[in-house]
Amino acid sequence: MANILLVEDDTTFAAILENFLKKKGFEVVVKYSVKSGIEAIKNETFHLILLDYRLGDGIGLDVLEALRKQGKVIPSIIMTSFNDVRTAVKAIRQGVFDYITKPVNPDELLMVVNEALEGKSAEKGYIVSHTKATRENTAKMDFVEGSSPVARKLHEYIALVAPTDMSVLIRGESGTGKEYVARSIHRMSKRADKPFVSIDCGTLSKELASSELFGHIKGSFTGALNDKIGQFVEASGGTLFLDEIGNLTYDVQVKLLRALQEKVIQPVGANKTINVDVRVIAATNEDLLGTGKFREDLYHRINEFEVIVPALRDRRDDFQQFVDFFVDRANEELGRKVLGLSDEVKEIFETYDWPGNLRELKNVIKRMVLLSPNSIAEASALPEEMVFAIRNQERPEATPPSNNPDLRLHSEAHERKLIMDVLQKAKYNKSKAAQMLNIDRKTLYNKMEKYGIE
Repeated sequence: MANILLVEDDTTFAAILENFLKKKGFEVVVKYSVKSGIEAIKNETFHLILLDYRLGDGIGLDVLEALRKQGKVIPSIIMTSFNDVRTAVKAIRQGVFDYITKPVNPDELLMVVNEALEGKSAEKGYIVSHTKATRENTAKMDFVEGSSPVARKLHEYIALVAPTDMSVLIRGESGTGKEYVARSIHRMSKRADKPFVSIDCGTLSKELASSELFGHIKGSFTGALNDKIGQFVEASGGTLFLDEIGNLTYDVQVKLLRALQEKVIQPVGANKTINVDVRVIAATNEDLLGTGKFREDLYHRINEFEVIVPALRDRRDDFQQFVDFFVDRANEELGRKVLGLSDEVKEIFETYDWPGNLRELKNVIKRMVLLSPNSIAEASALPEEMVFAIRNQERPEATPPSNNPDLRLHSEAHERKLIMDVLQKAKYNKSKAAQMLNIDRKTLYNKMEKYGIE
């Protein structure tokens, strides 16, 4: 039975989630602050962490940072408002498994929780095994490559660099499928029959990064109870993929540079070096040199060849292929029979800018398929704020009556004024103002912070 840590400072919402998860057979420990959440992971073992993004004494990512410092890796899910999706996407590179938007749908929550516990990767959003035609050939993959000019250029670059032994730097926004590109390069390389080892550098603490990459010997540091083989050795003869390489500390960068230049590594605490034969592919969603934290010599060493993965908004010619693929995959995984999208859903998809790229598209479609009772998916199965944002963007004159204080019916352009007006009417009683706005108190605090309302 999985033990879940729930960190949520809205006591009513926390109680609802706790009861729901317990009815589904999970053990649940509830904490209401960053501080108590950190204490919990020190003293107890959890299989999953469910975190609110905004908490009274910090943000959910503070708990994950403490987790990394303890040298623990536990799958985590961030719960956030729709307006914080961009922030949630950034959190993915810090080791967050996935995110779910509020208001939380129970079926969607259960789906994401089970996926996290099963270890399914959200990053591999458009990779799928030949499960129907050739189940026995699990190494072979199906890809949605796309047919647009940018897609053709991307795959020309992959085909060009794959047969070489050059180090490759893959750049692209979060959720664009950088690991898919790395796997494609490996699959088409001379090392295809050797291991492909993927490391998310965002999940590695300073203390553990050297050990994870290069290994350690027993007793070399507190907690080193046995010898450990590093991932460089695990990937021997094959490919080592370093995702979000910009998260590595300066000390680890020095060791990595030596490994690439001299093809040797030195496990933590060891006196001898080990020869390694590994091709390194790195990925980042930031300008490494622009951060001022990344060694220029290492940058040029890993960037013998650069591949840029385009954002989803720049792949509109491929968009329908991705939608069809994700719908088919969601139908298969969830046992649904969604055959198409309503015209309104198509219009919303085409208008929305998809800051989370393919990962967000996959999540939204899976949620949509899960919540669609009929063969045609309607806008009612999409996140409410996503639908309203697009509707209001297209019809700015369609502003809700000012005498209706329900905040959910108003766009951002009118929210600030409405909140200030209602606060004044409520004589700055925040609980009463939240009730009048038809939102919870915490959401009101978040929006006040967002709009700089004192």
